[in-house]
Amino acid sequence: MTVATGGIWVICAMATAGVVARPFRWPEAVWALGGAILLLLLGLLPFDSAMSAVGRGTDVYLFLIGMMLLSEVAREHGLFDWVAATAALHARGSSPRLFALVYATGIVTTTFLSNDATAVVLTPAVYAAVRRAKAEPLPLLFACALIANAASFVLPISNPANLVLYGGHMPPLGQWFASFALPSAAAIGVTFVGLRWVERHRIAGSCASHVEREPLSRGGRIALAGLVATAALLLGVSAADIELGLPTALAGIATMMLVSALTRTSPLTAIRSVSWSVLPLVAGLFMLVAALEQTGVVTRIADALSAASRDPEWASAVAGSVLAIASNAVNNLPAGLVASLAVTQAHPPQLVVDGLLIGVDLGPNLSITGSLATILWLQAIRREGEDVGFWDFLKVGAVTMPPALIAALGARLLVG
Repeated sequence: MTVATGGIWVICAMATAGVVARPFRWPEAVWALGGAILLLLLGLLPFDSAMSAVGRGTDVYLFLIGMMLLSEVAREHGLFDWVAATAALHARGSSPRLFALVYATGIVTTTFLSNDATAVVLTPAVYAAVRRAKAEPLPLLFACALIANAASFVLPISNPANLVLYGGHMPPLGQWFASFALPSAAAIGVTFVGLRWVERHRIAGSCASHVEREPLSRGGRIALAGLVATAALLLGVSAADIELGLPTALAGIATMMLVSALTRTSPLTAIRSVSWSVLPLVAGLFMLVAALEQTGVVTRIADALSAASRDPEWASAVAGSVLAIASNAVNNLPAGLVASLAVTQAHPPQLVVDGLLIGVDLGPNLSITGSLATILWLQAIRREGEDVGFWDFLKVGAVTMPPALIAALGARLLVG
């Protein structure tokens, strides 16, 4: 190993550790982007390679911008409070029923709006429901975090990591359903059972049944229509094999401007409330991956993938499991990008690629830094005064993720 290669590995490891541990409580973006800038300053990452890496994330940035704008507009105009009150009313005083309602809502939100939408749109609504229903917050918040990843391969649009792994060229919807309908059902069901068991003591009992629900405001109705229209738009562009980022950003901006015009409010309120730090975080992660590419790691992974693919079923299970764990070490977006580059070189069977996708989507349920959606979820609950540490999340993830991963990968093998 050369000095340059060793330096790249050390800096990338330190940056990743910073994202995980957040020393001095500095935002995750500081550590990811700081590591990337240090690589540039030391000449370990050429400027052209860094800019190319940043450009790879363009579709993801646009996707996130649209979803975050939709979320903030909905929050500002009371849609979350209305959804929360509706959920609390339908729970009829039962904490287990409220938990199941939240989980089911998370499935729908993740499927049609993406796992990031579940993190930034649903989580605040759930916290509002907790306050109104006087229920224990953490089981319901964990439900948001875990279903955001467990349901993220129901559709191609359900997770930006799907775009990364497939290089922006998604399989047709019919092929997607044939491959992932059963694995998705297995992941969702096993995750629900595992989380329900882990949190059984905090879920047990009753919650408030008499919850006042104010009528949804005009701005809230428009925001809701914008969310529904965005879901329909994403399904359409996905079926047409069009990248999702720009349509999502345009939908978010259009909804924000329409709500502002019809309610005579300033769009600056929503713009200022967006967690913009997530964009440099993603850019920093992509630059770290570009540096690792120079060490030859992608070529070695591609060679291993080619050799293992002589037995596609075994390779699918092993590759999916390895990528699931790796996603927790470096976050699933850069892990998915490395896997995508390796797939481009190795050209493994479709069964192996599908196993990788299950691993990169579901594996992050193990730890709090495994996926961008979970980091967004953490930012959302911090805004509400809650926090979950790395070890607290790991205690839940260690029980729920491995069985769900085994079930999903096994279901994919059954499909053939």
